[in-house]
Amino acid sequence: MSGSVGAGHDGAAKELAARLRAAGVVVEVRDFLSALPSASARLLREGYTSSVGYVPAAYELLFRRLERKSLLWRVEKAICTSGSSDVQRWIEQVQPDVVVSTYPLASQCLGGLRAAGSLTARVLTYLTDPAAHISWLHPSVDEHLTVTAATAQQGAAAYATSFVVAGPLVPARFARPADLERLVHLRATLALPPGRPVALLVAGSLGLGDVLPSVRDVSAAGLVPLVLCGRNERLRRRVREVPGAVALGWRSDVHELMQLADVLVQNAGGLSFTEALVAGLPAVTYRPIPGHGRANASVLDRSGLALWARTPAALPDVLHRQLARTRILASLPDPTEVVLASLGLPRPAQPSSQTPSTPPAGI
Repeated sequence: MSGSVGAGHDGAAKELAARLRAAGVVVEVRDFLSALPSASARLLREGYTSSVGYVPAAYELLFRRLERKSLLWRVEKAICTSGSSDVQRWIEQVQPDVVVSTYPLASQCLGGLRAAGSLTARVLTYLTDPAAHISWLHPSVDEHLTVTAATAQQGAAAYATSFVVAGPLVPARFARPADLERLVHLRATLALPPGRPVALLVAGSLGLGDVLPSVRDVSAAGLVPLVLCGRNERLRRRVREVPGAVALGWRSDVHELMQLADVLVQNAGGLSFTEALVAGLPAVTYRPIPGHGRANASVLDRSGLALWARTPAALPDVLHRQLARTRILASLPDPTEVVLASLGLPRPAQPSSQTPSTPPAGI
């Protein structure tokens, strides 16, 4: 079960489904938002985009207030419960042995059904965020899976909950070095100037956050801003007006762009960061979006997985520190193994695309 808010939750669900099917498992993927009343689904999709884009302080307050389990928490629980009947119907249709959630509100709904005895299958939550948050956690969920040890450590300290370090869910192509001729051709196609390092700027599929100031600041630091604007065409048009910046829309060759780039500059800590982690691309957080973006930035910075440049004055030094790093292509665990173990099935063969090395402590 995923949630069609942005692309990170769906991306993780899609990749896990592909790996499990390759291992011979029958998989159904459902969007939790389709189980909700239309008004609630619209509120989650549009409310997220609007609040982060136009009233970020309000979203930051919401994110923090949910931790107190007060009125806002009860509202969130009510929204989750409103999808219970449809989710229960899905469960009766599919008769799953294991249910995996990649979306926090789906986890709350599934945990509630599990607690009520309406769901007997094992329930696993896969946290797509580097920072654990109360919305991801439910006492009746059997296991909470994280991408890195940094998330597991932060979650255990903050919530006294055990986590399983399961690894990333991104396609294997991100771990494979791109063909050199292809990269030369791609660089020429994008008209990237020679002799200058390239910073790949990402702001999620929706292009949220203070992207334009980030583009200008990265350019002022001496790097070429290669900007992924996602599906935000208005942002793409505005980035094109920044001298020296290269604005791109939705792309299917992000894995090659990450091989072309010298550093990732991100503001959310979601799917794009995980892809960079698998690609071994050094990362910097700058001008993080409110709520989970700032929480993710803190966890990634403390663990050394992505340095957080907190001010424009600090950005050049942080960027050049990361540029001095070599790519680290770490040997990372596979979440498929945890799910297969829950099904009582053997582990899949280890992929050969990831080269073992000594990863940073937070991985």
